[in-house]
Amino acid sequence: MTTTQIAKDKSYLNRPKAIGITVRRLNYNPKAIRRHFFANSPVMSHLLTALSSTFPIGEQFFVHSVRNVRDKVKDEKLQAQIAAFIGQEAMHSKAHAEFNNAWRRDDYQLDNFQVWLARRDEFIRTTHPKLQLAITCAFEHFTALLGGYILRHPEVLSTLDEDATKLWVWHAIEEIEHRAVAFDVYQAVYKDTKVRRNIMRSVTTGFASLTFYSATRLFWQDRRKSLPKVSRNLYGIYLISKMMIELIPEYLSYYKEDFHPSEIDYTDIVNHWKAKLAEEYQVEGFQEHPQPVLYS
Repeated sequence: MTTTQIAKDKSYLNRPKAIGITVRRLNYNPKAIRRHFFANSPVMSHLLTALSSTFPIGEQFFVHSVRNVRDKVKDEKLQAQIAAFIGQEAMHSKAHAEFNNAWRRDDYQLDNFQVWLARRDEFIRTTHPKLQLAITCAFEHFTALLGGYILRHPEVLSTLDEDATKLWVWHAIEEIEHRAVAFDVYQAVYKDTKVRRNIMRSVTTGFASLTFYSATRLFWQDRRKSLPKVSRNLYGIYLISKMMIELIPEYLSYYKEDFHPSEIDYTDIVNHWKAKLAEEYQVEGFQEHPQPVLYS
């Protein structure tokens, strides 16, 4: 390999640092997380577990959709943001794969659903890069909204044990940090508002039905332990209904002509939880001067 080739291969080391996006590794014990980990509510816990089951494949698709068009992005700052986005999504995929693997038990199977999801992923990757990126933009809006909601409701998070808190708060913070990256790439390359809106409508119905289907299957697999917890299930339904109602304005903002993900300000709540993870939970990467994790 020539000196020129080496310099080209390591050019990412000279890239501007991504502002506000830090790649962090999460060390936690997924096996220590109890099955009904969220407010002791089977309904709410199965819903989040269903979401977790989609993350490894989903996060990989998001990275793929951005990489599809990365060579068309000329702005160096956005290129740096893309690199950090890829790094964070890689860590999310790894952490949730560990969570999912810890839950593979005789009475609680995620595998059949994930096989079906993999087939859908294979099909979607054959569509036009614009559609793939628009799908990612829509999902990134959803994950940022859900992340913001989780962080704004400490009374619910207080019911989580330590390892569950680490996983979901860490993920929520990073989803908020990189919420604008795929959108900015889409705007730089395509800037097609009509397609962006139409894809969001399709993703909304698909995402809702997919999550409901998966959560229902998990609930039914766990019915002997889930059904007796009537009051906690009702509480879970209340939490889901309350969340959906409160998030309607933020969700609808996506359809505005001049929408941008950064218009939703999460600064104070994110800083609060960063400090909490650093001080109370000793999660690496949230200290004042974290060691960078480099991705090309």
